[in-house]
Amino acid sequence: MVSPVKLNAGLPERDGNGLPSATAIARLEQEGYNELPSARSRSLLAIAWGTVQDPIFLLLVGGGVIYWILGDLQEALILVGFVVFIMGIGLYQEGKTEHALEALRDLSSPRALVIRDGQRNRIAGREVVRGDLLVLAEGDRVSADAIVLSCTNLSTDESLLTGESLPVRKAAAVVSAVDSLEMVRPGGDALPFVYAGTLVVQGEGTAQVQATGAHTEMGKIGHALQDVKPEPTALQQEMTRLVSRLFGIALALCVAIVVIYGLTTGDWLKGILAGITLAMAILPNEFPVVVTIFLALGAWRISQKQVLARRASAVETVGSATVLCVDKTGTLTLNQMAVQQLFPYSSSESSHSYNLGLHSQEPLPEGVHELVEFCILASQRDPFDPMEKAFKQLGDSYLAHTEHLHSDWKLLREYPLSPHLLAMSHVWQSANGKQSEIAAKGAPEAIADLCHFTPQQQKTLVAQVKGMAAQGLRVLGVAKASLGAPPQFLPPHPSLNLNHLPDEQHDFAFQFLGLVGLSDPVRPNAAAAIQECHTAGIRVVMITGDYPETAQTIARQVGLLQMGAILTGAELDRMSDTELQQRIQSTNIFARAVPEQKLRIVNALKAKGEVVAMTGDGVNDAPALKAAQIGIAMGQHGTDVARESAALVLLDDDFSSIVQAVKLGRRIFDNLRRAMAYLIAIHLPIAGMSLIPVLFKLPLVLLPVHIAFLHLIIDPACSVVLEAEPAEATVMKRPPRNPKEPLFGRKTLGLALLQGSGILAVVLVIFIVALYRGQGELDARTLTFTTLILANLGLILSEGSSSRLSFKILKSPNPALWWVIGGGLFFLAIVLYVPFLRHLFSFSFLHPIDVAICLFGGAISLLWFEILKQAMKTMP
Repeated sequence: MVSPVKLNAGLPERDGNGLPSATAIARLEQEGYNELPSARSRSLLAIAWGTVQDPIFLLLVGGGVIYWILGDLQEALILVGFVVFIMGIGLYQEGKTEHALEALRDLSSPRALVIRDGQRNRIAGREVVRGDLLVLAEGDRVSADAIVLSCTNLSTDESLLTGESLPVRKAAAVVSAVDSLEMVRPGGDALPFVYAGTLVVQGEGTAQVQATGAHTEMGKIGHALQDVKPEPTALQQEMTRLVSRLFGIALALCVAIVVIYGLTTGDWLKGILAGITLAMAILPNEFPVVVTIFLALGAWRISQKQVLARRASAVETVGSATVLCVDKTGTLTLNQMAVQQLFPYSSSESSHSYNLGLHSQEPLPEGVHELVEFCILASQRDPFDPMEKAFKQLGDSYLAHTEHLHSDWKLLREYPLSPHLLAMSHVWQSANGKQSEIAAKGAPEAIADLCHFTPQQQKTLVAQVKGMAAQGLRVLGVAKASLGAPPQFLPPHPSLNLNHLPDEQHDFAFQFLGLVGLSDPVRPNAAAAIQECHTAGIRVVMITGDYPETAQTIARQVGLLQMGAILTGAELDRMSDTELQQRIQSTNIFARAVPEQKLRIVNALKAKGEVVAMTGDGVNDAPALKAAQIGIAMGQHGTDVARESAALVLLDDDFSSIVQAVKLGRRIFDNLRRAMAYLIAIHLPIAGMSLIPVLFKLPLVLLPVHIAFLHLIIDPACSVVLEAEPAEATVMKRPPRNPKEPLFGRKTLGLALLQGSGILAVVLVIFIVALYRGQGELDARTLTFTTLILANLGLILSEGSSSRLSFKILKSPNPALWWVIGGGLFFLAIVLYVPFLRHLFSFSFLHPIDVAICLFGGAISLLWFEILKQAMKTMP
């Protein structure tokens, strides 16, 4: 609970003239701009420095330096080229992201109308200072926390702070008691406080600024973000461990080869050269390159789906999300009121409610036309309030070009809501002056009071209201009265004088017209998106500041399965963290939650081993957005602090884009796993054919130039072909991977080792048979290397999919696959049959029978891959 804040002392006298300009300037210099404690934009140098500090890039640079020291300038330049290329991608992606976020910040940068030196001035919201006199009107974004000094029918939308989508009515403070007032938390009617970031939806007023920037309620929530530290993803941690282990293994093998060769032959120089060759063959320089490219290109691909990745690593993480926490207002719903049910009242016959589909095109029955007509008459002509907007939209859609819309009528008087009577009335005069009507709307019990209902009528009305409220609807009553000769007043009025109307609404003889039920409509694609989440094994949890009945109704509309009883914020407060962790396993709807509770819920889910994705658009979502492994903010209607706390930003605020993000995340992880398995599999025969000839004193098969040629195929195969492979058809029909499951599980590692062992066995047999037949070192090397290249291309085909046969993959719309396979075969033919290159590679001329042997070896390898693929399907 936030402690009440007492009004600042020393504010200027409230005489309506506002602050002197000199005082405002001095206070701005002393207290700073009215800005939230949010993250600043990073410069290009800051982005570059952050990229250079990444251990993956340091590893690449270190590998290049080692190769340079060892004299392999070619491999060193290749590594440096990779460093430059990947840094360029990272700088472009991060820079584009920061520019997009800078543009998004402008969406919620308000302007303010203040009174200074007795004059009204429109200034930037960041220049508002403590003590300023704000002028508030419909549509204004409140720039700072302030106390209301005067108002007329003032209501604000505080959903960004409270999660409650319904407007909150404000009341002016008693002037004599202003200095003794204490600020309270947002929420609740008839309070004399307005808050930064909230929206004025009705009425007007003046308010004196009490707190700006970090001292506002919005700023206090922003402070909570400073205590939440982002954590590295599981993939980043795993890659760090994997690369470290592989480097250790590679170093140990190289040292062992040098020692063994030197001790057994006495030729230490050749031993060192053999160790260097082996190091070049097994050094895992591709691993960090592949991870970085996959995540960078994944962030670019996901941006094409209207999802902005603020951190590239989140693209992979979102695919492993097991729980998706969603805020109702503005996430599942449009944060817009819509008329859903009309209940016309009739005293002569039984009444029936009329339900409107959210997108229904059927005409309204005649019996509800008058009800809709007076809903509109009881509202502003150009409304800003979401409910009044809903009435106007309903009339424009169904009653256009009828006698029920009166754009030419004149508004004579408005009776606003009051604490004693939650109803408002408009007195209208027709264009010809012969007809005057009064339209009233408000709380059903207030309208019933105006209509002087009998106890039996009230009982019937209460039952109907309860029935509609149980559906999660906001229920309003509507009534009408007429002015004419003789005047219809209770008690009788002496004469009709339109300039001297009654002071109270009770003086009119109202006739009850019926009830109107409004809902905050769900997003059109929300239900389908949630269903796809269920199919994908992702648990959806709703966390909202709304009432349980409203949350339950929205959950029912979007198909959110209710696992257990709804847990309210008050109940959650009484629970310990341990109790919450137990209860959260059987609860997926949380109502009346405040920001601190949302953070507790996310932390409880994380404590149970879940990978949590949190969506939201309000300031109240920001701490949970940052605490969750994947924070997903709304880009159009969200706040700065929410967007800056999130890892992903939905640029179109479409909930269904989350499903696309999850699908892409899963695809990226699947392809990344295949790329890693491919690297392990192909490095095994390369390392084996570098090691075995040395151990058994056979002619060397692979020289540095051969390994460089292999990299021309291996590197694009990893970073281009496998990255561009489309998602499996079943990618969203399987549960998320276990968050604790490593990138290289036993199944994946076992498959890669078996694939690599198969290639090694095939090429080793061909090498030994060639030597046994006395074909010579050049022939044996040529046959072995050609078979290795063909087996490598077959492995690329096999790794393209875990379910499809390799030949079916040829139909895949992946042009990079054709470029790599075609390019590999083309360059292999050149080095085999161009004399200069054949000599450079120490090859012999390959005859047709030799080509057939190599093709047979490649076919055997491909068959082995397919057998393994089918066998892996049967394994749990």
